[in-house]
Amino acid sequence: MAKKPRIVIIGAGMAGLTAANKLYTSTSSKDLFELVVVEGGNRIGGRINSSEFCGDRIEMGATWIHGIGGSPVHQIAREIHALESDQPWECMDGFSDEPKTIAEGGFELNASIVDPVSTLFNNLMDFAQGKLAQDGAGGGGDTCFSNFAAKKASKGCTSNGGFGNQSVGGFLRHGLDAFWDSCKDREELSGYGKWSRKLLEEAIFAMHENTQRTYTSAGDLFNLDFEAEREYRMFPGEEITISKGYLSVIEHLASVLPPGVIQLGRKVTTIEWQPESHKSKEIPNSYDSSCRPVKLHFCDGSVMLADHVVVTVSLGVLKAGTGQDSGMFNPPLPSFKTEAISRLGYGVVNKLFLQWSPNGNNRNANDKDKFPSLQIVFHPPESELKHEKIPWWMRRTASLSPIYNNSSVLLSWFAGKEALELETLTDEEIIDGVSSTVSGLSSALKPHKEVKHDSPEFCNGSASKGGEVRFVKVLKSKWGSDPLFLGSYSYVAVGSSGADLDTMAEPLPKTGSSELDRGVNHALQILFAGEATHRTHYSTTHGAYLSGLREANRLLQNYRCHGV
Repeated sequence: MAKKPRIVIIGAGMAGLTAANKLYTSTSSKDLFELVVVEGGNRIGGRINSSEFCGDRIEMGATWIHGIGGSPVHQIAREIHALESDQPWECMDGFSDEPKTIAEGGFELNASIVDPVSTLFNNLMDFAQGKLAQDGAGGGGDTCFSNFAAKKASKGCTSNGGFGNQSVGGFLRHGLDAFWDSCKDREELSGYGKWSRKLLEEAIFAMHENTQRTYTSAGDLFNLDFEAEREYRMFPGEEITISKGYLSVIEHLASVLPPGVIQLGRKVTTIEWQPESHKSKEIPNSYDSSCRPVKLHFCDGSVMLADHVVVTVSLGVLKAGTGQDSGMFNPPLPSFKTEAISRLGYGVVNKLFLQWSPNGNNRNANDKDKFPSLQIVFHPPESELKHEKIPWWMRRTASLSPIYNNSSVLLSWFAGKEALELETLTDEEIIDGVSSTVSGLSSALKPHKEVKHDSPEFCNGSASKGGEVRFVKVLKSKWGSDPLFLGSYSYVAVGSSGADLDTMAEPLPKTGSSELDRGVNHALQILFAGEATHRTHYSTTHGAYLSGLREANRLLQNYRCHGV
């Protein structure tokens, strides 16, 4: 009896389980394939990892459904009733209350200072992403002023008015310069200590840049390609979190698969395959080429043969696996594939959760003790005006906010080298660093709770006195140092392009061999899925979902075309 084609999917995250779900549930395909999902870790979900902290449901990885209009993730979450829960969860009330913007030194900034810079930044990003008409038509007041700055920035990036290999970071800074050039004679601010108007505006702008770094995972926006930014797409509608956890979507996708299909703790070390150029050549550790053309080697020394392998590992793992000293693929992937892997960007974003207590150990704060939603404005790290006790890794986080109104759990986001540094710190070092930072903002926070004016407003100690606040528990993600991910999500780096994302999605080899007439299909030995393989929805869970569907449909079409 002829063997069924064996499809092995590497990775039990969104892309891998979507592909497995589609292959298994498609009409007439249950008996067509032998399906295996191998996962190197001890859980399913990949970069989706729902957890709990201090009684609240939180997300250590993927957090948001980015737009509910047409999102397949939202559709699944709605169908399985995952959007409703009695248990509190992260961002259950959407984005937090209107944040207070606090500048280092304890100065609360008026909207008249913050709003023009925020409008400028948002309009510049809208312009970069193609959401704002490039002729600057429409709008009024600050919007028109920001449109003007965006147009001037776009013309100033290169001598010919084009962008070439220009970055989003460069464009944003040109826009800020244009903003300043257009309003040179404004009155200087008073009442903000050593902060001048220009220093404050630049720091507010940097705060928004730091938020954008977490959105994109680009540790430095000067590494983020400008031209590719307008290819990125989001679904329309509000952005929401999933009350029963993102993992509920993953578990739903996996639930249709029979026991044994998903194999945990099976880390692949080498993928041995047969490109066209090797058909007639001897391959090290070769096997019967009339059988299954792909051979997987696992870390425990075991092997598995396959007709098709769908690789859904992160771009970070691919970068490490295709380097000079790595043998993830044998023979190595063709240069067009490795060059795209090398050019694309892949960064680290981590989340820091802290439990705070104004009176020792209460779970939720009273209104008078409510910790405000903070946007934090810092002096730059090289400034002589900076507060020496605020650690460098805190200076590029943009916010510190309760995960929902009145929650005792606070959240802060980190990207780039600060995110990597966070992974190395002990809980005590983190608490000390955050406490020092909040202490530098304390005078602006006094209206939010009753405090003893003869004692520090925020402290870290074994006892709570009066209105003092303690940080008592810490939880952080560690995506950068996890060998199964080596980072968080992809971006299009300067020197790369959207075409590289298309290249990432190309299977190997594209065409079959002369052995097809003997019932052996050597086409599509290695297929690629994952967020880094989707040209317009990279960096998202729905991008991973769509890529998994794409590769499953590619295999289904391949066999239907050949009448198998």
